This record gives sequence, C-alpha cells and structure tokens, in this order.
Amino acid sequence: MKLDQIDVKILSELQKNGRITNVELAGLVNLSPSPCLMRMKKLQSEGYITGYSARINVGKLGQTLTVFTEVTLKNHRQIDFARFVAAVDKLDSVMECHLISGGYDYLVKFVTRGIADYQETMERLIDQDIGIDKYFSFVVLKSPIVKTHMPLTSLFRPTD
Repeated sequence: MKLDQIDVKILSELQKNGRITNVELAGLVNLSPSPCLMRMKKLQSEGYITGYSARINVGKLGQTLTVFTEVTLKNHRQIDFARFVAAVDKLDSVMECHLISGGYDYLVKFVTRGIADYQETMERLIDQDIGIDKYFSFVVLKSPIVKTHMPLTSLFRPTD
C-alpha cells in the first residue's frame, strides 16, 4: 500500500486522539466520512494502525520511579541477545528496551514503585545469569517533555 498525505494525516490525528469520531476525523483531513472510514480500515488491515490505548496518569495511582538503564552483555552472540530480551520482556516494569550502538548494548526504561523495587528487579535479572556484564542506572528526576505521538507529517516523504 502506498501512503499519501491524507493517509499520513489520518495516522497523525489518530495517534493524538484514538477516540476521535470518524466524522471529526474526516473534517480534520478534508474528506467526507465514508472515504475517511474506508482509508482508516485499510490502514488497520495493512498494519499501519496496530491498536488503540488509553494514556494513564500514573501519578494519580501513587508514587513511581522511572529509571533508564544502560546494559552491557558479557557476550555478543545472537543467542546472548535473545536470552536477554526474552528475560526483560517478561518484566511488567520494562516499558522500553532498545538495542543500540555505542558503548553499551541495551537501553532499558523501567517504571517501578521506587528505588528498592528497581534494585530488586535488577538483582533478580543478575541472579538469572542472562549474560549481564554491567549496568548503569539513571534515575529520572523530572520529565519536562514527554510526547506520545511521532511527528509523522515531517517524517513522511511521498514516493512516486
């Protein structure tokens, strides 16, 4: 499926507000409701839209701690990477895990109840012997900018 500017605009608006009505969405992207709905269903069936979710204000639920952790593995075989990813994927506290270039292997974002909970999680990972050589933790003190949507209109380049 080739995307055009209208498709990208639909995706952009949906990531800002997944509960928007089709009529409202159609107005924002300058389409009538029926073609807008057809495009949205096509974007879903082609896998461009993978789901909808609610953003939760976790601060209302209680105190939390966000920690970014740099992880270096002892070995760098494919099986070592797979073992590490399989272990951290099972943790509810892992929000993101990125294999990166540079001085370490993974950047992992944890959200826990506090520093003791985070440290207990890391100790459990070390005890599992999943190949962690070392890790460095960076506790988030404040998050002045957090965006929940990608800049799709500036990332998209139409193809001919």
